[in-house]
Amino acid sequence: MNRYFFLLLVIITTSLMGSSFTIGKIGLQYVSSILLVGLRFTIAGVLMALILFKKPKPKEVKDWLKIGTIGLFQTAGVMGCIFLSLQTITAGESSILTFLNPLLVVIFGSLFLKMKYHFSQWFGVIVGFLGVAITLGLHLQIKVGTFLGLGAAISWAIATLLIKRWGNKLDVWILTAYQMLFGGIILLIFSFLFEDIKFISQPTTYLVILWLAIMASIVQFAIWFYLLNNNDPGKTSSFLFLAPFFGVLSGWLILGEKLAISFVIGGSFILLGIYLVNWPIPFKIFNMKTSSLIHTNIEVNESDSTI
Repeated sequence: MNRYFFLLLVIITTSLMGSSFTIGKIGLQYVSSILLVGLRFTIAGVLMALILFKKPKPKEVKDWLKIGTIGLFQTAGVMGCIFLSLQTITAGESSILTFLNPLLVVIFGSLFLKMKYHFSQWFGVIVGFLGVAITLGLHLQIKVGTFLGLGAAISWAIATLLIKRWGNKLDVWILTAYQMLFGGIILLIFSFLFEDIKFISQPTTYLVILWLAIMASIVQFAIWFYLLNNNDPGKTSSFLFLAPFFGVLSGWLILGEKLAISFVIGGSFILLGIYLVNWPIPFKIFNMKTSSLIHTNIEVNESDSTI
């Protein structure tokens, strides 16, 4: 994939992802949390299913089970954990925990899919995460929401690797539509069973839901799944560090939230971390012989090191 086209798609999908926290914050004034996210993904899934009505669907039950499993982790698991975590921790704390995902993708990918990464790529993941922490200026405290935030990150990492493993055998648009639909239905059921439902019918309510369903779900997920399916999941996931960056930026632009110097410093760390993960720098250690040996041991396949 052309590098500049890749970067354009990354900026679009992560900006939509980040700004959805701000739009969602507006929506929570009118709709209860799990109901809001359930409506978001159910509507998005239904709309996409109607658009794709004539498109060939999977014929085997196992393919539908794969799509449902991805929806369980990517939509219901991630979004359910995020919104439940917000009951006991701040949105910033939830974000930083959720966006541990890229680090977990690299760890899980190495352990279970035998993917190999440069040392500088591992270092880049850590630098990017520090950038998120600096940007948000957080001091985490251990609460129930802390574990739910970690649950969101784990669920997202699992979904990312499942998409990489199964996605090339599934149509990206069918996958996007039905995983959102399955995940949204699960969230609606959860809302009706366990949530004190609130829904205030106003124009703003419907505008927020439509934005979240169309731009922040259909467009964002389709681009994200396309990128995961055509690139290394660990490298692609490193760009998720941009999402909270855009979340802070959109909060400043839309809600008038204050920008601190930590935004600039944290943003610089984020960009450095993304660079290290995607364009690794082999470390030269003392002499060519030693360097060659170490470089050989940590070398990623050439096909995996190019966007």
